[in-house]
Amino acid sequence: MLPTIVSRVYHITTFVWYLLLIYLLLNTQYSHTLPGVFLYAGQWKYLTFLNLFLQTFFNGLSILVDILGPMMWIRSLRDLFFSVLAFPVGTFVVTSFWLLFTYDRALVYPEDLDAFIPLWLNHAVHTVVLPLILLELFNTPHQYPKRRTGLLILGLVSISYLLWVLWIYYAAGAWVYPLLGQFNRLGLVLFFSVSLLLVMLLYLLGEKLTSLIWGLADKTKKHK
Repeated sequence: MLPTIVSRVYHITTFVWYLLLIYLLLNTQYSHTLPGVFLYAGQWKYLTFLNLFLQTFFNGLSILVDILGPMMWIRSLRDLFFSVLAFPVGTFVVTSFWLLFTYDRALVYPEDLDAFIPLWLNHAVHTVVLPLILLELFNTPHQYPKRRTGLLILGLVSISYLLWVLWIYYAAGAWVYPLLGQFNRLGLVLFFSVSLLLVMLLYLLGEKLTSLIWGLADKTKKHK
C-alpha cells in the first residue's frame, strides 16, 4: 500500500492528468469533415471520453478519502465507484480499442484522426489508462459490493450507454463507431451482447485480483 503522502500526490497528479486530457479533447479542432466523425453529441458520444470523466471522478473521491480518512461513506462510495465503473469500464476501453484497432483501425479510429490527435494523446486515452488503474488496484484496497449488486449496476450503466449509441444513430443517422455499420440487426444484437459479457468478465477479473492481492473479496463471496 502506498504511504499516505505518496497516495495523496498520486491521486492529485492523476486527477489533474485526466482533467488535462479532457480539456485537450474538448478543444481539438477539425479543419474538415473526417470519415466516421460527425458533430452530433460532440465528444460525449465516445466511451473513451466518458471513461475519462469516470476516472477523474474516481480520483476526486480518492483525494477526499486521502484527506478526510475515516469518513466511511466516502470510502464506501470510492470503493463502489472503482469496482463497478472505474476498473471494468477503463479496462474495457483499452482492451476493446486495441483489439479492434489491431484488426482494422478504420473501424474505430480512422487514420485521418492522426492529423489532429497526436500519437501521445491517443496513447494517453487508450493505453495509459490501464497501468494507472492497475497501479490503483495493487496499491489501494477496495471493498467490492455483493456480486449481484455490482453486476446489476454495471449492467444498467452499460445498457444506458448502448441506448445512447442507438439514440445518436436515430437522431444523426450515423453510428458512433464505423464498426457498427458493418452489422445487420442480428449482428448488432450479438456484438452488443458480447461487449456486455466482456465488461462483466472484466468486473469479475477486478474482483478476483482484489481477492488475491488484498483478501477483501471474502465478504463478497458470502453474499453471491
